[in-house]
Amino acid sequence: MKTFIRVVELWVPDRTRTRLEFGGGLYGEGLSAFKAASEELRFGRDEGLPGKAWASGHPVILTKFANSYFKRTDQALAAGLTCGVAVPVFSGEFLQAVMVLFCGDDEAHVGAIELWHNDPDTSHEMGLVDGYYGTADMFEFNSRHTRFPRGFGLPGRTWKAGLPLIIKDLHNAKSFLRWEDAAEVGINLGVGVPYRTGTDQTWVLTFLSAQATPIARRFEIWGPDEARSALVFRAGDCSAQTDLVALYADKSITRGDGSIGGAWATGMPALNDDLAHDKSIAAAEARASGLSQMVALPVIGSAGLDAVLAWYL
Repeated sequence: MKTFIRVVELWVPDRTRTRLEFGGGLYGEGLSAFKAASEELRFGRDEGLPGKAWASGHPVILTKFANSYFKRTDQALAAGLTCGVAVPVFSGEFLQAVMVLFCGDDEAHVGAIELWHNDPDTSHEMGLVDGYYGTADMFEFNSRHTRFPRGFGLPGRTWKAGLPLIIKDLHNAKSFLRWEDAAEVGINLGVGVPYRTGTDQTWVLTFLSAQATPIARRFEIWGPDEARSALVFRAGDCSAQTDLVALYADKSITRGDGSIGGAWATGMPALNDDLAHDKSIAAAEARASGLSQMVALPVIGSAGLDAVLAWYL
């Protein structure tokens, strides 16, 4: 099974904090040449995809590499990569890291990654900045002509909650306003990730996953308990139909425990390409399901960590 996301990279400030250097990555099969090209690069502020996200202070999506500011166009096209999304992670005004996701393209690829935005000075709705849809052309057309008020649809509900959200069985979910379009192309799962900047503008990143080419094999949302002494399981979805709610019913993850607890402790995204070295309950259960790689993205609010979104490839 091919996942929709083919590459995840981490770019971190160097010792001078004036440039971004390669901080690790997860790569699918046949991507060693692309990895080698990435390891040699450095990005200044506003340079390349990671630098653009750093300078703008919000997620950036690039759906066409050719004739753009992208630095690895030839290598990306040779590897079959066609879209990049860069997500900067800040602690206050200080950049912690930039996570970059790359999607692949082939005739069987169905799914989407979208970036939505609201500027309260110009609208009370959220509109599409851009999105990558694989082969779902009609779904793309309708998405580009749809706007969401706060609390409606996946982007609007994520905006209102201020927390990551998972909507399952989209073909039956009337809360997903594009459910008919989604059902036609086989999209069955939606994940929304809110992104606040220092201004009152809001951005929402959405992952729309199809059964044949899932965005990832498993998604989990972990959030602090009332005492903020541990992370507890909030929601999730597994392509193998594992009952994650029952699995984690009385389990928790402490600060610094494995990749998920580490993302809480440091405020840094974590990439783990070998879950055998992760002692957390989440990694143990993932290994038991045959999963070997994990991405943990901290969602940081004004008062600290709001949640950790983890996905497994």
